[in-house]
Amino acid sequence: MSRIQRRELLASATRLAAGTCVGCGATSLLTTRVRAAEASARTTGRQVDFYERLSYDRIQCFVCPLHCELDDGETCFCRTRTNYGGQLYTDAYSNPCIVTTDAIEKLPLNHFLPATETLTIACGGCNMRCLYCQNWQQSQVCPNDIKTFPLTPQQAVDGALRKGIPTIAFSYTEPIAFLEYAKDIAILARKRRLRVVVATGAFVDPEPLLDFARYVDAFCVALKGFDEEFYHRVTGTHFEPVKKAIETIARRTKCWLEIVNLIVPTYNDDMTAIGKMCRWIATEVGRTVPVHFARFVPMYKLTGLPRTGVPTLESAVAVARSAGLRCVYTSNIAPHKDTDTRCIKCGATLIQRLGFRVLEDRTRNGVCPHCHTRQPGIWT
Repeated sequence: MSRIQRRELLASATRLAAGTCVGCGATSLLTTRVRAAEASARTTGRQVDFYERLSYDRIQCFVCPLHCELDDGETCFCRTRTNYGGQLYTDAYSNPCIVTTDAIEKLPLNHFLPATETLTIACGGCNMRCLYCQNWQQSQVCPNDIKTFPLTPQQAVDGALRKGIPTIAFSYTEPIAFLEYAKDIAILARKRRLRVVVATGAFVDPEPLLDFARYVDAFCVALKGFDEEFYHRVTGTHFEPVKKAIETIARRTKCWLEIVNLIVPTYNDDMTAIGKMCRWIATEVGRTVPVHFARFVPMYKLTGLPRTGVPTLESAVAVARSAGLRCVYTSNIAPHKDTDTRCIKCGATLIQRLGFRVLEDRTRNGVCPHCHTRQPGIWT
């Protein structure tokens, strides 16, 4: 989409809102909520790193490909960045709505420190509008409109260290929407020798992605479909920037990468399209990049659909393997043999799982005990 088209799209959204908060649907820019958000933003003093000032206190955001143009008081499509007097501030800083511990496999990451835990953090807001969002109560609202917890970047890192958790994760909602907060946590985590992992839809511009990736150890990217029509219909965004982001991570960073594809019945369960996606991954991203096919569970605006059938997931796995992918999994179903990790050379079962729980790890720091082949991933 050209910049002119983006401007027309966002201008249209602004006209429809008739002066409301673009992402939130607030009735007035002078509401108590907006004044509270401005006070919060000013208190944190955290401006957005990627934006430009235009004339008359207008700004343009360059974090994600929408490139929102905002008048004073307006909020980006992501619901988290607001123009306060010609300066773009994040409203999602030090106020997460989710702070919990998870198995690393839940992101999902199967080739990154198996059987370890993460301190997982999420903030309100998202720069996508997925019809099936599993966490829509948090992602489809402004950060200041939901219950949050005061947690500075330093407190997040100190908390992980105090609990002996080796990794901080950003998941549940979209980390690109709270990129500034996530980045500041990641910088401190890297100094304290903690790992940082990110579960993202990767609808982000290359420059902020590369800037963030300097402090990230692993990405799990949700490749939600494989054409523009699907992305426009289901996520409200665009396909090509996500492809470009995946290629950027694979080719221009040192971060470990895994990909997850949620298969939604009647939306993206066509095996021809899945085969096309898998061939692209094998050719442009890497044959040993783990790919997870996840089971859809009816949620949010798609409650009328059935769960993804197990045979559909198994067919997707077979298609992926025939395309040359070496590390292919099912997700959100248990027990199932395709949640296990097998040696890329001899095929021996190396890590046995029940859902997201590791039952047995037979590797020796990522090396197959049978054929002595080192498996792709980060193991220690």
